[in-house]
Amino acid sequence: MIKINLVCVGDIKEQYLRDAIKEYSKRLNRFCKLNIIEIKENVATSSSEQDCLRALKKDAIEIKKHLSNYNICLDIEGKEFSSPEFAKKIQSLTLKTGELTFIIGASNGLDGELKKECDERLSFSKMTFPHQLMRVIFLEQLYRAFTILNNIAYHK
Repeated sequence: MIKINLVCVGDIKEQYLRDAIKEYSKRLNRFCKLNIIEIKENVATSSSEQDCLRALKKDAIEIKKHLSNYNICLDIEGKEFSSPEFAKKIQSLTLKTGELTFIIGASNGLDGELKKECDERLSFSKMTFPHQLMRVIFLEQLYRAFTILNNIAYHK
């Protein structure tokens, strides 16, 4: 069974989002070993670009402690997939490696150097989503991918 790490910057404050994450985590247990890792967000002390970049670099140092042999960051400039294409991507990566790590940054995104170090960049849309909601969207799409791969009636 493949191990999937989801490294996220920041915590989830809203109960309805925590409930959705818990539900999809439970559903995913039959397909993978899911490990959600929360990194405390380093918040910029001012709105200056330099201060924001420093905070992202500090986030990246903590994220790097949790990288595996294949790392994919969620990035608006990454490659977009349909749900069936994402399922095929997961299937092909499962054949190559036993562990995948996906990274969701904070509200200011991810450090540019960290993005370059990742094996791939994945975009769910050109739209901007709150990073807390992105966890739910990601887990739902991961669950959908596994149901597609296992011919379970969920994906329409």
